[in-house]
Amino acid sequence: MSKKVRVRFAPSPTGGLHLGGVRTVLYNYLFAKKHHGDFILRIEDTDQARYVAGAEQYIFDCLKWAGLEPDESPKQGGEYGPYRQSERKEIYRQYAAQLIKDGHAYYAFDTPEELEKMREDFKTEQNPSPQYDHSVRQKMRNSLTLPADEVKKLLAANTRYVIRIRMPENEIVSFSDMIRGEVSFDTAVVDDKVLLKADGMPTYHLAVVVDDHLMKITHAFRGEEWLPSTPVHILLWKYLFGLNNMPQWAHLPLILGPNGKLSKRDGAKYGFPVFAMSWTDPKTGELTEGFKEKGFLPEAFINLLALLGWNDGTEQEIFTKDELIEKFSIERVHSGGAKFDYEKAKWFNHEWIKRKEAGYLRSEVKDLMTGKGIAVTDDNILDKIIALVKDRCTFLTDFYDQSIFFFRSPEQYDLNAVKPKWNDAKQLFFAELIRNFELNNDWAAHTLENNFKEIAAANHIKPGDVLLPFRIMLVGGKFGPGVFDIAEIIGKEETIIRIKKALEAFTG
Repeated sequence: MSKKVRVRFAPSPTGGLHLGGVRTVLYNYLFAKKHHGDFILRIEDTDQARYVAGAEQYIFDCLKWAGLEPDESPKQGGEYGPYRQSERKEIYRQYAAQLIKDGHAYYAFDTPEELEKMREDFKTEQNPSPQYDHSVRQKMRNSLTLPADEVKKLLAANTRYVIRIRMPENEIVSFSDMIRGEVSFDTAVVDDKVLLKADGMPTYHLAVVVDDHLMKITHAFRGEEWLPSTPVHILLWKYLFGLNNMPQWAHLPLILGPNGKLSKRDGAKYGFPVFAMSWTDPKTGELTEGFKEKGFLPEAFINLLALLGWNDGTEQEIFTKDELIEKFSIERVHSGGAKFDYEKAKWFNHEWIKRKEAGYLRSEVKDLMTGKGIAVTDDNILDKIIALVKDRCTFLTDFYDQSIFFFRSPEQYDLNAVKPKWNDAKQLFFAELIRNFELNNDWAAHTLENNFKEIAAANHIKPGDVLLPFRIMLVGGKFGPGVFDIAEIIGKEETIIRIKKALEAFTG
């Protein structure tokens, strides 16, 4: 590649960042880093009616959490700014005027009522939703049908108008997609898209072409839902800048849920996250939980997203970000939809939690515990706890249930697991164990285990028969890591207190 690779992600600040959007970011990011290029974040805020306060900052927060921060953006700046489309309004007007001058676009003065009438008048069984296309434009109120002097008067009187592209009637527009190969469109079935709206803002169609040109974008990766718009964009490139300057295109496959395309509303329906981070709708106050708040590690999140539509040709499933950068190839992205499997997503997170050192997980676990009212004062002890329980955690949020007994004595016991087999011999065993523990100055797990087994043998009891009651005394149930590890961490005094308290419950 002779030119420096420059790719972009251009979201609209209208709500939560769907995992499909983050996957688009990820593929752009991996491609840019692999080829020592730049990843640009451009905010497409031209639809002011759908603009949501706070949504832009939310996008930045999501990308920061996922470790996919851009090289250029409204925040970082760069030599191709501004990076918000609302701040580039005059730039688009110039190019729209150029298209009209060259005969590739026209002013359309139709009112909303006239457009509605058109849709009713031209509706047929074969064409239930008529579009403003080459067959309709000659019957509408625009600069192609009105005399030139009337068009001048309307413009001088500040009559509301939009600017539409003048699609050729019978032209085949083709391009080579990096994922799908050769793709062709017949312009006869494409309508005259609005390029500049009545409020002076560009639509996506004009803005994306102008911005990609001015920002020197070399590769444009986006969702396959944009495929039908591609002939419009290709013609705009041809009319304004020449096809030789056009980026290479790749249209990414949809992410599928249990019933077709995975939408933003599916999270509530199926009980799993679809947003990178939690999003609160400012209008309704409705909270949608994100992967971060659910307890996913960012490494697991980007790992599972990378494999939703791509693989490196091997059986490998766990990839670090550096490995993804090294192995990623856009040509190995599938053209068919990729099904999101939440159980598999949980597996990725579990694997990543297991692989992480305790020190890496410490701040997350400490924040979790603090949020639940548990004061964690000793990082060394916390690291030991994390190392003991992390293999049992699917989510970061699981650390609370898997380790709360290190910080709090159990309030209830699984008596059904103890009482049916409880007898005087076991009662005496634990009385002797307490005396041994009180005299014991070596409080290491292996010493405690040896003492435990020796006392059991001396009392002609199988260690297994008293291990479960001992565990229930310390944690309340049949769960947790090695019971002697638990005793070592909670300490001598607390262990003895818990045994005595439990004995009362077992015999009460």
